[in-house]
Amino acid sequence: MITALAVACVFASVWLLFLPSPAALRLSTVLRSPPSPGTARSPAPIHPAQAAIAWLRRTTGSVAGRRREVARRRTTIIELCDGIATELTAGRPPDTALSYAAEALPSLPGLTAVVDAAQNGDDVPTALTRAAEPEGCDGLRLLAGCWRVGVDRGGMLAAVIEGLAEALRDEQSHRDDIALQLAGPRATARLLAGLPVLGLGMAAALGANPLTFLFATLPGALCLTLGIGLDTLGLWWTARLATTAEQSQ
Repeated sequence: MITALAVACVFASVWLLFLPSPAALRLSTVLRSPPSPGTARSPAPIHPAQAAIAWLRRTTGSVAGRRREVARRRTTIIELCDGIATELTAGRPPDTALSYAAEALPSLPGLTAVVDAAQNGDDVPTALTRAAEPEGCDGLRLLAGCWRVGVDRGGMLAAVIEGLAEALRDEQSHRDDIALQLAGPRATARLLAGLPVLGLGMAAALGANPLTFLFATLPGALCLTLGIGLDTLGLWWTARLATTAEQSQ
């Protein structure tokens, strides 16, 4: 609750910092003449705060979308292993089992090439290794190793792939636990990174006029450059530590 209130205060401070004064808004309303009929209306100018918030939303959305896509790929590979093991247990050949298991799954980078290799009698482990290059598809490389070992023994291959699916599922569960534990430090780092903006808003509310000092004087420019550099370095270092913790299994 306290974190949410602090984030709301940061955004409110940014908005108030860049918002024109009420007098300027009234003056622009009075001086604005209505467009004549048949005249194209010019697009409304974009407010700096609106542009900053839109950029923040796009950046956050792209990062979150990439994480969701990586998680979806890992889940799809686990389902692929379960499907192959089920088909092999039912008595189907490995290539046919792979094709049947892939039909009921969502799209996965390189999976079409793997299915084509299985149907045409080509080298399936090589196709699986190539398909494991995108982020989140590293489980296909382990599947390729299992395929090389037990492709001539249908029953053993089914047991090996089923064990691989269990291992990947445990690894995904462990990764989710780590991400849940790191959610708090990440939120704290983002909150601390936004506190300077809150300080600017408070200084502007007190009449200190911090923007003039930061952008019109040499000491202010040095302070602004140093502050932005340290803030960016802190965010990068926190993200690096969180990424290292997620990758350590």
